[in-house]
Amino acid sequence: MRDVTRRQTYEDGLRVRREVLGAGHVDRSLAAATEFSRPIQELVTEYCWGALWAEEGLDRRTRSLVNLAMLTALNRSHELGVHVRGAITNGCSQTEIQQVLMQTAIYAGVPAALESFRIAEKVLTEMQAAGEVEVRG
Repeated sequence: MRDVTRRQTYEDGLRVRREVLGAGHVDRSLAAATEFSRPIQELVTEYCWGALWAEEGLDRRTRSLVNLAMLTALNRSHELGVHVRGAITNGCSQTEIQQVLMQTAIYAGVPAALESFRIAEKVLTEMQAAGEVEVRG
């Protein structure tokens, strides 16, 4: 683990979070934070993105695919959509996303995987329409 201050970890997390999810999404999330919800936004930025995603133990593509599987298993629809975009940003192909969701059907259940397919397809279609991603395997 890197020897850095919490502030440095937060700043690293903010940078990585913006790189993966897009600055617009992150800025909207932080701007929408209330006094009540601000601590969780700061925790997510510092620990999820700064202490974990900024580490070198796994590349971002792998982290994205792992997240898609876990979010499917946990049936976390909103976060899944966000991370489908992140997976594309991190270089995952639509085929890789599809295969991860297929695998979750076996290990996490078909209903969860079906919902994740619906969400992933909606996000990918939106991204294709906006010219953010081309149709590819």
